[in-house]
Amino acid sequence: MIVKNITTMSGFLLMGFSDNHELQILQALLFLVTYLLGSVGNFIIITITTLDPQLHSPMYFFLKHLSILDLSSLSVTVPQYVYSSLAQSGYISYGQCMMQVFFFTGFAWGEVAILTVMSYDRYVAVCLPLHYEVIMCPRKCRWAVTAVWLSSGIPGTLYVATIFSIKFCRAKIIHQFFCDVPQLLKLSCSNDHLVIMGVADFLSAMSFACFIGIVISYVHIVSTVLRMPSAESRSKVFSTCLPHLFVVSLFLSTGSFAYLNPTSDSPTAFEFLFSVFYTVIPPTLNPLIYSLRNETIKNVVKKFLFSTKFLGQIYIQSLSVLISHPIFLS
Repeated sequence: MIVKNITTMSGFLLMGFSDNHELQILQALLFLVTYLLGSVGNFIIITITTLDPQLHSPMYFFLKHLSILDLSSLSVTVPQYVYSSLAQSGYISYGQCMMQVFFFTGFAWGEVAILTVMSYDRYVAVCLPLHYEVIMCPRKCRWAVTAVWLSSGIPGTLYVATIFSIKFCRAKIIHQFFCDVPQLLKLSCSNDHLVIMGVADFLSAMSFACFIGIVISYVHIVSTVLRMPSAESRSKVFSTCLPHLFVVSLFLSTGSFAYLNPTSDSPTAFEFLFSVFYTVIPPTLNPLIYSLRNETIKNVVKKFLFSTKFLGQIYIQSLSVLISHPIFLS
C-alpha cells in the first residue's frame, strides 16, 4: 500500500482488514462480487415494483424504497474500498470522508425508519384488515415515505457538522474499510468528541424508539396469527413477517454493537466482521430474504424475464434511477 505522510495529509488512510496486498485483492474481489449481487437484487426489486401493477400495494411500495436505500447505502462505501484496494492506496480525502459519513448515516437512519413503517403496515394488514385500505391509503403512504427521506438528512447533517468542529490529534489512520464515525472519534483530541457522542445518543434513542415500535407491532401480529384457524393463513403471514423481523434484528443489533462498543486501538477481526454485518450484508440479503418465500414477487420476476419488453423497460428504469439518485461516489 502506498502510504502518504500521515501527519501532514489532509485526508485519511483507510487500513481496511489487512496490510497484506494479496489479501487486500482477494477481499476487494469478494466485496465487488457482493456489491454486484446486492445491486442486481435491489435493482430487480425496484424495477418490478415500479413496472408491474400487481406490486403497487403499500407493502411493495415500501419495499421499493427499502431497496433504493439499500442500493444507495452499498454504493456509498463498497466501491471506494474496492477502488482503494485495487489501486494499492487507502487514501481518502477529507471531503470524500465527510460525504461517506453524511450519506451512510443518512441511509442507515432511512432504513430504520422504513423498516418501522413496514412493520406498521404489516400490523395493520394482519390485525386490522377491514380498515387497511383506509389507514394505508396511497396519500398516507406517500407522506410516510416522504418523511423517511426527509428525516434521512438529519443524522448526516448532525454528524458532519459536529465532526467539522473537532480536531484530530492522532495519526489519521482509520482501521476500517470506510469512514466510520466511531473510528473518527478515536482520532479526536481530548473532549472534542463529546458533542458527537451527544448526537449519537440522540440518534440511538430515536432508533430505540423505532425498535420498540417494531417489537410492539410484531407482538400484536404474532398474537393475531396464533389465533388464526387456518394453518395456510398462518404460514402466509409468517413467510412475509419473519424475514422482515430477521432483517431488523440483524441490522440493529450489529449496528448498535459497533456504535455503542468503545473502539480499541487494535481492532479485532470480530469488530471488522460486525461492521460488514451492518453495512454490507443486510442490503445484499434484503432482496433475497423478501423474495425467497414471496410467490407474488417470484412470479412477477419470471414474467418479466420471459417478456420481450423486459429489456426496454429495465433500460428506461435504470436511467430514471440513476438520474433521480446521483449518490454514487467515485
